[in-house]
Amino acid sequence: MLTEEKERYTILKLQEEKLDSIVAPDVKAQVVLLNKNNQANLIIDLSEVKYCDSSGLSALLVANRGTRDLDGAFVLCGLQPMVEKLVSISQLDKVFNITPTLSEAEDMIMMEIIEKEL
Repeated sequence: MLTEEKERYTILKLQEEKLDSIVAPDVKAQVVLLNKNNQANLIIDLSEVKYCDSSGLSALLVANRGTRDLDGAFVLCGLQPMVEKLVSISQLDKVFNITPTLSEAEDMIMMEIIEKEL
C-alpha cells in the first residue's frame, strides 16, 4: 500500500491483486490513521486490485464513512472489471464517487473541496 500526501488530499494506492480479509484490516487501519490526523480528503486507487470480497468492501465503506464524518471527500478510481461488478451488485456505485482514472479522481476531489469551501 502506497500513501501519497498531496496539499489538499491523500492518495492511497493498493499494490495488491486482492482486497480481501488479509489486506482489508491494513486498509482500515491506514484510513483510521489518516482520519485521526484530520486528513479528510481521500482517493483510493484500486487499479492493481483484480479481486475484492466483502471484507474489502467493508474497508472501502469505513474509508467513505471516515471522510464523510470529517466533512471530506472520498473517491475510488481504477476499478477493474471484477471489482466494478461487485461494487455494482452491492449497489455501492450509488454510494461511492468512482472515476476510471487517478487523474479524473484528482479532478473530482478538487471540485468537491472547492464546492465545500463556497
